[in-house]
Amino acid sequence: MRPDQTLKRLKTVEGHMRGVIRMVEEDSYCIDVIRQIQAIQSALNKVSGGILENHLNSCVTTAIQGDDAGERERVLKEIAEVFATATKV
Repeated sequence: MRPDQTLKRLKTVEGHMRGVIRMVEEDSYCIDVIRQIQAIQSALNKVSGGILENHLNSCVTTAIQGDDAGERERVLKEIAEVFATATKV
């Protein structure tokens, strides 16, 4: 995902967040609020996945192809930590 696409998606999420805040302020039906929050979470997951894909295709690929074993180990550890954190949710 290109940076401009990422920003566009994040700004869309921001707009949805403002909508959810307004719904809570207006005491909207709980299930409607939850559905909107789930839509926001899904959109953020797509953004996160796109950023991760870019990272794998740039930073990680560069580190793996490079001569610095420490750098290779560092980027692979970072990826493992991201996945570990994601599974804790």
